[in-house]
Amino acid sequence: MKIAMLAPIAWRTPPRAYGPWELVTSLLTEALVARGVDVTLFATQDSVTRATLAGPVPAAYSEDPAIDAKVWEMRHLAAVFERAGEFDLIHNQADFPAHAFSGLVDTPMVTTIHGFSSERIMPMYEPYQERVHYVAISDADRHPRLRYAATIHHGIPIDEFPFDPIGSDDLLFFGRIHPDKGAAQAIAVARACDRRLTMAGIVQDQGYWEREVQPHVDGERIVYRGPVGGVDRTRALGGARALLHLINFDEPFGLSVVEAMACGTPVIAIRRGSMPELIEDGVTGFLVDNAEQAVAAVKRIDEIDRSACRRAAAQRFSVDRMADDYLALYRAILG
Repeated sequence: MKIAMLAPIAWRTPPRAYGPWELVTSLLTEALVARGVDVTLFATQDSVTRATLAGPVPAAYSEDPAIDAKVWEMRHLAAVFERAGEFDLIHNQADFPAHAFSGLVDTPMVTTIHGFSSERIMPMYEPYQERVHYVAISDADRHPRLRYAATIHHGIPIDEFPFDPIGSDDLLFFGRIHPDKGAAQAIAVARACDRRLTMAGIVQDQGYWEREVQPHVDGERIVYRGPVGGVDRTRALGGARALLHLINFDEPFGLSVVEAMACGTPVIAIRRGSMPELIEDGVTGFLVDNAEQAVAAVKRIDEIDRSACRRAAAQRFSVDRMADDYLALYRAILG
């Protein structure tokens, strides 16, 4: 089986810090290669992989201002589809632009839909569902007007997230500094509980940061660490009493949610989007409807067995499970 894996080019694959789509693409690619699948990864030229690396894009457009996103994305897509005949299947992880090329080749195509930004992108999904096999990353993110080949939850490398049986008394916010992710709500809950809050993630909305977050960051009770990766990432995820995931949108998945659970840290999340699929209420965390309920959940957090969080993550959200699910889908498509 020869697979062309099409990564996004916003960040390197795998990303140095932030870059969830690129991270999942990397994890799946490496797991497939480990299973003996012949994968060619189309990604930025500075990407790191055991697959065959291909593609013309020198660097990620979010990292190198010389890279024009629109221009190089077209070059990136052209490189894949000009070679489509070399592959048994193209797996698109880079959103809807690839669909424009799908009818020009005979090679079957899978698109993992990492989430819908708005209804306005449906014209690049709905007309192509006869041609492209769509994968949802949660049942909650399935669009009622689309047909899906499968729902496949993301997987993480469990062994890279050390279990911390104790944690600390601190709370954690881990994600983009953006209204969708509920950074301001996390600050309010931490203050109401008189708990220290550590915050980690890229600032994606500068105005929101300046209005709602930065004025509260004092380096003592509210600490902002910026984007973190590697060992710092796993230490942050494991070294908390709970992850506050007080989202303001229907999140299609939450990598930080399952990463925290893998480290033993329970999650307090707003009951929206995929959260009921990821969190078992009262077992791996608490599902809440508002900040007041989140405060009450913090006070009950010691009821959660951290080892149960680890077990659930290992059983349900491993890279091996994700790779097996995708291989089964590839084989079903190829007959």
